[in-house]
Amino acid sequence: MVCKAEGARLVKRYDLIVIGAGPAGLSAAIEAAKCGMKVGVFDENARPGGQLFKQIHKFFGSKEHKAKIRGFQIGNELLEEAKELLVDVHLNTVVMGIYEPLRITVNEGDRISSYAADNIVIATGASENMVPYDGWTLPGVIGAGAAQTLMNLHGVLPGKRVLMVGSGNVGLVVSFQLLQAGCQVVAVIDAAPRIGGYGVHAAKVARTGVPFYLSHTIVRAEGDGKVEKVIIAQVDERWNVVPGTEKELEVDTICMAVGLSPMSQLARLAGCWMEDKGGLVPCCDEFGQTSVEGVFAAGDVAGIEEASSAMIGGRIAALGAARRSGFLTDAEVKEKYDHYAQSLDKLRRGMFSHENKGRTDLVQTDEGYPLSMSLLKKGYLDAEEVSQYPGVGTEKRIGIHPVIECTQNIPCNPCQDACHFGCIQVGDEITALPQVVLDSRCTNCGLCVASCSGQAIFLVDETSEPGFATITIPYEFLPLPQSGEKGMALDRSGKPICDAEVVRVKTSPAFDHTALLTMRVPQEMSGQARFFRRRDVVQ
Repeated sequence: MVCKAEGARLVKRYDLIVIGAGPAGLSAAIEAAKCGMKVGVFDENARPGGQLFKQIHKFFGSKEHKAKIRGFQIGNELLEEAKELLVDVHLNTVVMGIYEPLRITVNEGDRISSYAADNIVIATGASENMVPYDGWTLPGVIGAGAAQTLMNLHGVLPGKRVLMVGSGNVGLVVSFQLLQAGCQVVAVIDAAPRIGGYGVHAAKVARTGVPFYLSHTIVRAEGDGKVEKVIIAQVDERWNVVPGTEKELEVDTICMAVGLSPMSQLARLAGCWMEDKGGLVPCCDEFGQTSVEGVFAAGDVAGIEEASSAMIGGRIAALGAARRSGFLTDAEVKEKYDHYAQSLDKLRRGMFSHENKGRTDLVQTDEGYPLSMSLLKKGYLDAEEVSQYPGVGTEKRIGIHPVIECTQNIPCNPCQDACHFGCIQVGDEITALPQVVLDSRCTNCGLCVASCSGQAIFLVDETSEPGFATITIPYEFLPLPQSGEKGMALDRSGKPICDAEVVRVKTSPAFDHTALLTMRVPQEMSGQARFFRRRDVVQ
């Protein structure tokens, strides 16, 4: 049972109160408002949207999951939709507790108020974990989310030379964004023996020249009043430091991406039954309703997942609230719920599904292709491995053609929708490996390259001119190189392999800020050159 409310002035009553204006909370509010419910959203921040406005990368999934759309754009869409549906959004408002009967007490500015509702959705998200080590309290040690906030919300560089700790999706995505902001990522380290996030995220970091040190941990950080260097070392299978393996790295920033913990304090204060799933989360039914009647949970507070899943979870929780209050019939709820449940199930399939989480014994894809051990252990595809996948192949093709270096079963298929000539096929299963259809016609439009959320598609032409080949790569760094500019081509590991000349740089509103850089390289390097480095870039 929730506690009884005392002492706060009741200001207003809603059909639904949503605590948290992130992706789950806004989605719940929008879905409920569409059902005719009067909705109030409460958030302690000055700006709604939660993590979405930090996320400048393109989302995975399919069209229904807003694939190939950047996080901050999704946030703007949600805010606009909530505004049109007359959702009340209370910002700079701290929810202090949930009380009986379904009331919240909040701190708004200099006053304490109470709001009542027929239903409450807790969508408070998660907080970053930290790992203590000698020197971890020095200025310069920050969380990956904090780095995103500095860069993507305030335009401030977190540091010049950064060590990323953690190779999950957060660590990999933020590492790339640090590079985009102009930081030098000295290395990505992880105590685990293999990459924790999507291989395509690791690959786009590795080909810029960032080394990965797996089975490594921080021994200590050192500096005079701030981080100036860090000592890392290898760990054995029992997580013990291996003597004699220490390495010293000169860095001014240590960025920690070592997991998230659900912010479930309000659920616990409300008396919800809790369970430990790598962090305390409320026990919920299929609609997200907790053990307290009328109190729902959605998003990371109910279990850490991607933002795409959180948005669907928010909508499902809203359906439960709408049904409970009579705004939808059972038949209407079932129709909507079945659609959202199927959509959520698609995101939870493949190598990174719930049942595969933490597994290290997977050796092949769903189709039977061997998993790239080089990708898992080094962050990039080995040249000898890459040709075995259906998006690459070894068939000689005349003229321009796509090469897709997507080798894991992850939920994503915008490349299939981008190609209007059927060159790329994923099929009905969203986690299937994409394949290049033989005898199909590539028009060199570049939409597949720009739409790939993992930046894993390249356009290759081995016959562009005698002795040379052209490679078109996705490029998201400023300033953009100019046609005729000379530099170095880097291979998948980030090693310079040959001279390269920029043939053209193509931009278009349809590419959504992903430029298509075409470079000329020696013909024998067409299967290896995957990144362009300007000559003025210091490594």
